[in-house]
Amino acid sequence: MFFKRSSNIIFRKYDSFGYITDNRNFGYKKKNENKNDIGDKILSESGAIFFSVLDDTPKHLDNITKKIGKFFDGIDIEIIKNDAREFYLSLENDRFVVSGKTPDECKSKDIISSYKNSTQPIQVNQAQTDSCQEKTPQDFLEEYFHGKPQLTNIHIEITSKCDERCIHCYIPHENKTSEINQDLFYNILKQSHEMGVLHLTLSGGEPMLHKNFLEFIAKCREYNFSVNILSNLTLLNDDIIQEMKKNPLLGVQTSLYSMNNNVHDRITQRTGSFEETKNAILKLIENDITVQISCPIMIQNKDCYNDVIEWAEEHNIYASADPVIIARYDNTTENLSCRLSIDDIKEFVCKRSTYNKKYLEQIKIEAESKNNITPDDPVCSVCTSSICITENGNVYPCAGWQGYVVGNIKKTFLNDIWEHSEKIIYLRALRKRDFPKCIQCPDKKFCTMCMVRNANENPFGDPLKINEYFCDIAKFYKNLLNK
Repeated sequence: MFFKRSSNIIFRKYDSFGYITDNRNFGYKKKNENKNDIGDKILSESGAIFFSVLDDTPKHLDNITKKIGKFFDGIDIEIIKNDAREFYLSLENDRFVVSGKTPDECKSKDIISSYKNSTQPIQVNQAQTDSCQEKTPQDFLEEYFHGKPQLTNIHIEITSKCDERCIHCYIPHENKTSEINQDLFYNILKQSHEMGVLHLTLSGGEPMLHKNFLEFIAKCREYNFSVNILSNLTLLNDDIIQEMKKNPLLGVQTSLYSMNNNVHDRITQRTGSFEETKNAILKLIENDITVQISCPIMIQNKDCYNDVIEWAEEHNIYASADPVIIARYDNTTENLSCRLSIDDIKEFVCKRSTYNKKYLEQIKIEAESKNNITPDDPVCSVCTSSICITENGNVYPCAGWQGYVVGNIKKTFLNDIWEHSEKIIYLRALRKRDFPKCIQCPDKKFCTMCMVRNANENPFGDPLKINEYFCDIAKFYKNLLNK
């Protein structure tokens, strides 16, 4: 009998337990007729050892047993073998493991989602729980770590260089000049894996401009990271596609602003970029590489963005449209000249609710979920589960907030920054009560507090100074839905 891990599984071993999860908690997956969604599971200390000896290559049970035996001195090898078989078969029922009488049979049972058998666009799914467990995996993790912030997601800007000059970009164009050192990137991966990080986002600038991009995504695969690539796809080639196909935990997110090439190219300020991006998207789905489309809405495309949504639906691709544009992280606001006015927002909402009958209902449901907001609640999730690292080693709360350096990984270990940075500790201590205007606001359910929106648009970079633009949007939503 041969066994291997399912290809879309992430595994991390902690001191006294193991954690396995599929990619749904971090990326967008296709929901298809095979119902291949899995969920997550906590393993006992011995179970974590049993699972750790498996990898993506089918191994015979006898060879697996020998590896396990090294951890259990004095235990009869036949007992280990029988326990291992029983353990793996139980995990196979949950689709964390696949088995077969031959290596080929084992590989054939490792079902990976495909655009060819997908019946719905890519969407985020909620993790399932193991009905045999008294606690859900997330409850267990929170209890184990005693509410201590755990770093699970890192956004790495591997280069600031870009072959486009998008008019709304939060990165000042004059800063798009450098790229990360190869050794520094590998050091980040090593430290991230040691800290139990599960998901990486690789971006730029344009990440495919980095000369080591192929090696980087290959190394992420070796470390068993879930990976999201943020790219305009203009540099996608066959070599990159072949490497991406090797990692079922890898997905791509790109921006498409209009199906009118002139509109798209005016936003990117690069002639021919529309055709390159569109054709690359089609190439990705042809090769069953998960892709998601983001369509920021601004003055230039407010009358034609829905064509992107419809085109994406035709090709079974998840696409999102959002009018939120943030100022540049150097506190200049020239890029906001393309941002929708409040009147434009009202027009957008009317049109969006016409195209999508559930749009307003979704906003209402989200608002109702905030009914129990209290002054003691955290402001947002920055520095509780995620951070951003840029090409020069600087660490930030998030990708858009690069006016607030919380450390540098060239000077300090990542774990020390996460645990001891005074700025991170300050951000974690902030509560809703530190924004008295917001906590008392009658429109608060229709607003999502975001300190980067405040900081970037404020001339002094003050994250506590409320950005009135988003207050006006929240007021509009409340008035609209309470009619």
